[in-house]
Amino acid sequence: MSLWMTDVQPIELRERKADEDFEIIIRTVYTQVLGNAHLLECDRLETAESLFRNGDLTVRGFVRAIGQSELYRSLFFENSSQYRFIEMNCKHFLGRAPLDQAEISQHVQIYNNLGYEAEIDSYIDSEEYNNAFGENIVPCPRTESNQRTLLNVGFNRTYALYRGYASSDTTTNKAKLISDLAANKPTPIVFPNKSSGGTPGVNHKRFRIKATKASVGSLNRLSNQTFNVDYEQLNAKIKSLHRTGAKILSITEI
Repeated sequence: MSLWMTDVQPIELRERKADEDFEIIIRTVYTQVLGNAHLLECDRLETAESLFRNGDLTVRGFVRAIGQSELYRSLFFENSSQYRFIEMNCKHFLGRAPLDQAEISQHVQIYNNLGYEAEIDSYIDSEEYNNAFGENIVPCPRTESNQRTLLNVGFNRTYALYRGYASSDTTTNKAKLISDLAANKPTPIVFPNKSSGGTPGVNHKRFRIKATKASVGSLNRLSNQTFNVDYEQLNAKIKSLHRTGAKILSITEI
C-alpha cells in the first residue's frame, strides 16, 4: 500500500488521432476535477465532451468547463464552507493543498470581488497551472516523481487532502487545513483506523521514507537517503528531515 501517490504519472493528450482513447482522458478529468465523486450518466457534460473530442476544447478547456459547471458548483461550493471550497479548488485544479493563509485570503478576495467564475479561472489561468499541466495534461496530484516544483511545506498538507484517494471529496463539506494554515503550523500525517472506516491497524507497521538533501561540504550535490521507521516514529522522523532541509521523495509501507 502506497501512502503517497509516488507512481502517479500525468496523462497527456499528445496528438489527436482517430483511434485516440478520449474516453480514458475524459474519465480521468472527471475523477480529478470532481474529486472521485460518483458520476451518473445524466451528470456528464455532453456538450463539453463533444467539443473536446472534436478538438474545439483542449484538456485545459475541458477542465474549465467542469469547474464552471453547475455540477461542480453544487458539489463543492453551495454546500461547503468557503475554506473547504478553496481547499478543493487547489486540489482539483493544481494538484496540491493551499500553501498558506495568504493564498486562502487571496482566493477569498477573488471570489468576494469578482465572483465564482473568476475564482475558478484564477487557478486554471495561473502561471502555476500552465507550468505544471499546460493545455493538454490532465491535472493530477503533484508529487516528487512527477512535478519537482512541489514545495516541502505542502507535502503533509497535500497528503492530508489526498488521504484515502479512493474516497470521494464529497464525503465532508468542512475544511481540513483551516487551523494549520491560520496558525502556520505543520500538518501531521494521520493514518485512518478501523473506527473511522479506514485502513485497520497501522500501529504495528513499518514505513520507508526516501529523501534527498545536500551533501555535507557541497551545496550543489544532492544525496538520496532511505530510512525505515516504525509507525510511532514516522511523524518525528518527517519533522526531523524537514528541520535539516531534506526534501521527502516518498513514504511507503514496507
